[in-house]
Amino acid sequence: MEVEGDPECQQAVRFGLFHLLQASARAERRAIPSKGLTGTGYDGHAFWDTEGFVLPVLTYTAPHAVADALRWRASTLDLAKERAAELGLEGAAFPWRTIRGQESSAYWPAGTAAWHINADIAMAFERYRIVTGDGSLEEECGLAVLIETARLWLSLGHHDRHGVWHLDGVTGPDEYTAVVRDNVFTNLMAAHNLHTAADACLRHPEAAEAMGVTTEEMAAWRDAADAANIPYDEELGVHQQCEGFTTLAEWDFEANTTYPLLLHEAYVRLYPAQVIKQADLVLAMQWQSHAFTPEQKARNVDYYERRMVRDSSLSACTQAVMCAEVGHLELAHDYAYEAALIDLRDLHRNTRDGLHMASLAGAWTALVVGFGGLRDDEGILSIDPQLPDGISRLRFRLRWRGFRLIVDANHTDVTFILGDGPGTQLTMRHAGQDLTLHTDTPSTIAVRTRKPLLPPPPQPPGREPVHRRALAR
Repeated sequence: MEVEGDPECQQAVRFGLFHLLQASARAERRAIPSKGLTGTGYDGHAFWDTEGFVLPVLTYTAPHAVADALRWRASTLDLAKERAAELGLEGAAFPWRTIRGQESSAYWPAGTAAWHINADIAMAFERYRIVTGDGSLEEECGLAVLIETARLWLSLGHHDRHGVWHLDGVTGPDEYTAVVRDNVFTNLMAAHNLHTAADACLRHPEAAEAMGVTTEEMAAWRDAADAANIPYDEELGVHQQCEGFTTLAEWDFEANTTYPLLLHEAYVRLYPAQVIKQADLVLAMQWQSHAFTPEQKARNVDYYERRMVRDSSLSACTQAVMCAEVGHLELAHDYAYEAALIDLRDLHRNTRDGLHMASLAGAWTALVVGFGGLRDDEGILSIDPQLPDGISRLRFRLRWRGFRLIVDANHTDVTFILGDGPGTQLTMRHAGQDLTLHTDTPSTIAVRTRKPLLPPPPQPPGREPVHRRALAR
């Protein structure tokens, strides 16, 4: 990774990649804990951070480590099925926090109710298959995970009398808004899980049949996914983070600015208000990008930036990605810097407990997905870079279906260098257009300039991103 113009970000992202590789390269089918190998924070437990933030980076840089991590998760499937049965549900309910596979969280609203971890795990298996082109892991253990998580979603949700599919009593990534109806992130991820499971069963019909999957069950999965409710406020022109979110009381940010709020405010005050711990609806726009139009993304970012306090280390990287996508490049750069420097500058004042592995992974994501414009959520490699003023050149390396790809972008053009792989050419997308790369010659193309539809939004008082210049003093 080369980040010309911002040496601190370059140093920090390399520091982060070292620790990600250290925690995963010899994991040998063990969990990658949220603190990696660096401290006792969270007692060595693994969370959704692993599949949601760490594994996407490793899938593009060290896919062999991802396969081992996913095999570990699959090895806990029987315990997840037992947990679901204890709760009177079908399928498998993976634990919110764990070391060996048992649920170790005793707090329901921000633990088990965060059912989205099951879809996050399913998405990690699917991304590995798409990015590597290797279907053997799915056949080995991924299919069973996809099937059992799909069964869980069908057990959790229900169709109302109008045929709309709902998920009640769920908590999305935002732990300040818990046990709600139809969290958009959860519903979109569940729908993705259901479709992915049905598609996988078609790829492995005999194995699926051996697991008791029928044509009727697959049809039920697709029906639920297609009918999932995605709340939208027509008057405001924004998606609701969950059903009714935009009608909740506004939080008085002028009077309540002692952060993190969870240490200073009672949940009885946080839950009924429009105050957001971390990217939730904004994360949905990153992970399920195809479900939103460019205008919807711009309006959603504008609305939720004003209410998001970033009391979680998982938030800055996501805000960097989406601010970059909607054209707020300097704001995105500030968030990328914050994600990257979280431990080197001890921004949360708790680095002594261990490094924030998800945020360190998020620094790579902020640069490559945010400014590099990497997308894969439709199963196609797409790269559409645009750099902020403070970065003059961004150069990074990827693995895609056996190929090695170097992307070298500046403010005017981007060069793609296709290395060794299973063939001599690769078709990808740049700025929405198909582009065929060849191993014998680099391809250089002009970057697409994206102008923001709205001006950069303000943040809650006291929660503006830490600026690069302020930290450098």
